[in-house]
Amino acid sequence: MTETMLRLALVTGSVREGRFGPTVTNWFAGEARAFGRYEVDTIDLRELPLPLIMPGWGEETPAEVALHVRELSGRLAAADAIVVVTPEYNHSFPASLKNAIDWTREEWFGKPVGLISYGGQSGGIRAAEQLRQVFPEMHAMTVRDALSFHNARDAFGEDGRPKDEEAAARAAKGLLDQLDWWAEALRTARARRPYTA
Repeated sequence: MTETMLRLALVTGSVREGRFGPTVTNWFAGEARAFGRYEVDTIDLRELPLPLIMPGWGEETPAEVALHVRELSGRLAAADAIVVVTPEYNHSFPASLKNAIDWTREEWFGKPVGLISYGGQSGGIRAAEQLRQVFPEMHAMTVRDALSFHNARDAFGEDGRPKDEEAAARAAKGLLDQLDWWAEALRTARARRPYTA
């Protein structure tokens, strides 16, 4: 294991009023920092609003939108690994997350992606599984282990931490271990030969 820290972008995918995503994101950010291998950048898509209507080929992106796109792009590009926190809406992931993915591309190339889902009885598993079909198109790979919080609002206490903290911490460590291996390996590979598509 190298002493060089890995840069982890942690993306909150929901932008709804009353969303639960920031609770999950904030908890996992703490776990990632405590792991000791990651510099964590939390990216809240609500703070980087991107329109659904994209400019056509050759058209300029409006200045305000371009500012948000550049910020999102730069932060994703700087990452060695990315973790997406997603709810499940109508058996899928939110449009805000898909839209952010669609506004970017090369930033994901040759990088590992971790998935954290939350929801009701399903724990957001269907949203996570659908994202596993999206990221190969972005030339990114999802790691095997994922976190899933069933009935998430009941699974977390008022302190913003999971009620079954031991099990949640163990699951987080499993995901962070896998991201560590893949992020290190792929960062080395990209340095030797830049990934092209």
